[in-house]
Amino acid sequence: MTTPLVPALNFSQDTLTQVAQTVLALAQRKGATAVEAEVSEGVGQGVTVRLGEVETIEYNGDKSVGITVYVGQKKGHASTADFSEAALNSAVEAALNIARYTAEDPFAGLPDADRLARGTLPDLDLFHPWALPVEAAIALAQEAEAAGQAVDARIDNSEGATVNVSLGQFVYANSQGFCQGYTSSRHSLSVVLLAEDNDSMQRDYWYSSARHPNDLRPAAEVGRIAGERAVRRLNARRIKTGQYPVLFEAPLAAGLIGHFVGAVSGGALYRKSSFLLDSLGTSVFAPCVTLREDPFVLRGMSSSPFDAEGVAVAPRVVVEKGVVQGYFLSSYSARKLGMVTTGNAGGSHNLLLDSTGEDFAALLQRMGTGLLVTELLGHGVNPVTGDYSRGAAGYWVENGVLAYPVEEITIAGNLREMFGRIEAIGTDALPQSSTRTGSILISEMTVAGEG
Repeated sequence: MTTPLVPALNFSQDTLTQVAQTVLALAQRKGATAVEAEVSEGVGQGVTVRLGEVETIEYNGDKSVGITVYVGQKKGHASTADFSEAALNSAVEAALNIARYTAEDPFAGLPDADRLARGTLPDLDLFHPWALPVEAAIALAQEAEAAGQAVDARIDNSEGATVNVSLGQFVYANSQGFCQGYTSSRHSLSVVLLAEDNDSMQRDYWYSSARHPNDLRPAAEVGRIAGERAVRRLNARRIKTGQYPVLFEAPLAAGLIGHFVGAVSGGALYRKSSFLLDSLGTSVFAPCVTLREDPFVLRGMSSSPFDAEGVAVAPRVVVEKGVVQGYFLSSYSARKLGMVTTGNAGGSHNLLLDSTGEDFAALLQRMGTGLLVTELLGHGVNPVTGDYSRGAAGYWVENGVLAYPVEEITIAGNLREMFGRIEAIGTDALPQSSTRTGSILISEMTVAGEG
């Protein structure tokens, strides 16, 4: 019998460094006044089981070189998946040709040299290969799905259980003498189940993801939670239109923070396409809200010792007692705004929303009567005005207890008003999320249902 495959990286960090240095040398020799290169590789294995049978086994692998050159204030970019010197030479030529025909941009260029991450970088414990033979991955997926199906006889179908193993590495280098990179891993297990009772059919899911396979939740637990969630949604109904308190379950609460991050990110701010223009130093959230960014969380899903352009990162408070303390800026957007980079080229790094101390049950008790939202549908969010309108499903809550499942409703409001009406943040944050927030209780929103 053939030995089952397990994913493994094909190149060393030294090889990626050599490719990056070759790009820098070629570009400068051909007339670039500045240049940056990112060399990366990713490999992975995915196994999906449905109703106990193997549905898919996938292996993926890719590599790439991204090259950005500057000729004065003119910028050009090209990429290739070929590490040979001939291909690198062609890609550099392509980037330079683009730059020569591009208009000058006074804000373009590499980050300020004194902002780069120099010296020894912290070890954030991000790389944990999982030597998981495909047969073992199949067994894990089968265990998870079977555990979910065993929850209730009404779980009569499945969209499958999936086990993914992913490894990646990169090196970023620029002509200011910066050249750093690291390896990382990301593994996950997910289950999607369907339950049916009379004329009611519902689906729900659960998952676990982590840098280290030992940090994944047990397969049987993931399956059980998916099964319990699917059954709990059976025989859902609508509720009367009105103004109610709304509790966003933790996985969805992270999306609310995502809308804030998008609104105070450089691109939206300098394009003036944000409902939070000039919000620095102002109260945007209720006083109970404090949001921190910490790039150095060990095994964190968004941890990194530097951002996408090599700028040093550091823990900081983004919102303190409701007041915005910082934006999310790259070097380019910072220059456009007359500010300095916050080390967020490429995005945010582990957002941590402080809890107000209540667990999930206490949040339900605090809400009393209202709506628990566990699923959102559609994309009805206007980032310019902050207007928010989403299809939703969840549970009607009476006297702090789940009364019955709810579907075919719409929740609406304005994000700025919603942020100001946050009453409490739970202790039920998911450790697997790059935005760690517990469930969020908002004192009032419009809920459109019947009548």
